[in-house]
Amino acid sequence: MDQEKIGKLIRDIRTKNHMSQQQFAEKYSVTYQAVSKWENGKNMPDIAILKQICEDYHMNLNDLLDAKKTKKKHTKKWVIGSILGIFVLFLVLLIFLFTRQDGFEFKKLTASCDDFTLYGSIAYTESKSSIYISNISYCGEEDKQKYQKLLCILYEEDGKSKTEISRYHYQESEPITIEKFASMIELHVDHYENTCNISKDDSLHLEIEATELDGKITTYKIPLTLSDHCD
Repeated sequence: MDQEKIGKLIRDIRTKNHMSQQQFAEKYSVTYQAVSKWENGKNMPDIAILKQICEDYHMNLNDLLDAKKTKKKHTKKWVIGSILGIFVLFLVLLIFLFTRQDGFEFKKLTASCDDFTLYGSIAYTESKSSIYISNISYCGEEDKQKYQKLLCILYEEDGKSKTEISRYHYQESEPITIEKFASMIELHVDHYENTCNISKDDSLHLEIEATELDGKITTYKIPLTLSDHCD
């Protein structure tokens, strides 16, 4: 893996798309100095950013790491197959979401605070329940602060007690914004409870702790609201 070749390839991608280093930096939530270091072979983007660059410019990640600029080949047959596959997946999801499968029912979870929006759901039967949360978006006041450590905790609150259910953390060398971190969060909990009682009093919450380079911690508490209580 040659950092200089990767840097030259990133610069080639940026210039051919008529973007300044500042514009490219804003696209990937980094500083223009970071982009300059990438292009000069002094540093490399983290793997999450490399994957995003590949998706945005239709490249293979292995090719990028090998510093080869080869676009993914999309043949007519491949495109037709992909469209059919997406259509079938869509139908399956509709069936999965709007009908019962093995006794499962589904309720939608949403964020009830002003700083975040999210997609989530509870799937439950008479004997178990599962929780899935993803697609979290930060929509509060503009926050360009870069954080070194970020932690998201899903918990149930009952009076004064808190029970942790799941967590997602980020602790990499490259600091990121709260907006970038939020988009990365995905929580999937199977067999949490025997019933859907956890949702009766909107007792589920997310808590995000963002730690700056100097150790200062900003905490966001996000109450979760169920669209309709479980039967």
